[in-house]
Amino acid sequence: MHVSRICSDLVRIRSENPPGKTDEVIEYIRAFLDGIGIPSLIYGNGEGLDNLVAVRTDSRLLFAGHVDVVPALDRSWKRPPFSGLIEEGHVWGRGATDMKGGCAAILSACEMLVNAEGEIPASLAFVCDEEEGGAHGMKYLLSKSLLSPCDCVIAEPTPARHPTIGQKGLCRASFAFEGVSAHGSLYPAIGISAIMEAAALLTFIRTLNDDEYPVDDTLKEILARSSDVLGQEFGIDGVRNVLPKLTYNPGIIRGGEKSNVVAQHCEFDLEMRIPWGCSIEKILERLSAHANHATMTVTESNNPTITDPASPLVATTCREVERVYGGPVFPIVQWAASDARHLRKNGFSVLEYGPGEIASLHAVNERVSITSLENATDIYCGIMKKYAEIPPQN
Repeated sequence: MHVSRICSDLVRIRSENPPGKTDEVIEYIRAFLDGIGIPSLIYGNGEGLDNLVAVRTDSRLLFAGHVDVVPALDRSWKRPPFSGLIEEGHVWGRGATDMKGGCAAILSACEMLVNAEGEIPASLAFVCDEEEGGAHGMKYLLSKSLLSPCDCVIAEPTPARHPTIGQKGLCRASFAFEGVSAHGSLYPAIGISAIMEAAALLTFIRTLNDDEYPVDDTLKEILARSSDVLGQEFGIDGVRNVLPKLTYNPGIIRGGEKSNVVAQHCEFDLEMRIPWGCSIEKILERLSAHANHATMTVTESNNPTITDPASPLVATTCREVERVYGGPVFPIVQWAASDARHLRKNGFSVLEYGPGEIASLHAVNERVSITSLENATDIYCGIMKKYAEIPPQN
């Protein structure tokens, strides 16, 4: 089956997260793999949050992808978001780029290799819940020891000539401020406003973006080259400060009881992307020191991670990308988070490489070009063939 048709089929099977149900799309993948002679097992919570694993015990390579997608409202789209239409050289719809296109390319590469070689030299994992942190997806599989450490390619969308070998860290925290209620006409003489206390902390948070963090010369060069590539991909200025500095977003804020009452309660949720060289522990200490009358709760904390750019996985992938695309090929890092952080924490050597229109991911009119799907399939086949030449482990 052509990779564009596989991608179209996957896009048409709705798997928005939330709620995150992936049982139907995982069943499609199970049936596809079964049809080409690759056995697999499904693991889930019994409520539709399903994952699929096809393990080859002697393999040193894992291909992985997530099948959940962010929600899409059926407004402003040129084509319905779950149509999977194949038109104008693209497959259209939510998840086409992030990342059902990459999953389709994995499946297509498997079919090609089975037809040519009779088997694939890799294990496979398709997971739910990446968009919500991975608790029911990759983190679940790792907690059950269903995957063993090895080299891993995650088929997330990347720039065509630039595999992604690292991601900034991620820290999410909630702050709950308690004030002292009073008549609003007497503030600030009387009362403590929880809203104003929260505003004071937000003012401090803005200064965190000014700090610089030391890194070695090799990483400094990777950060600079990555900033150039990502700036070109997104067509935005100022991106050079995104990777080496702490970025922040107070995404949700709620508080107060009435306009003439000094606010007794206010809370907000903060997300920070952590650069290399930055200590999350020290950042949290600084936030706590400035959070008067507040309780801070950390809900997620992951340090930045990176795979050695000289590793066999990175070298092999770059050679295969250069074979297909030509031109300059080099690895980059990015500001977003993915399942790579969970895998690296558990001993995997990981990079991301996959098809997609980067500017359209999570956006209206998300799409993936058929050419990038075909090229990713070719590159995945090449990577698998190279790993097939590695003698099995004892």
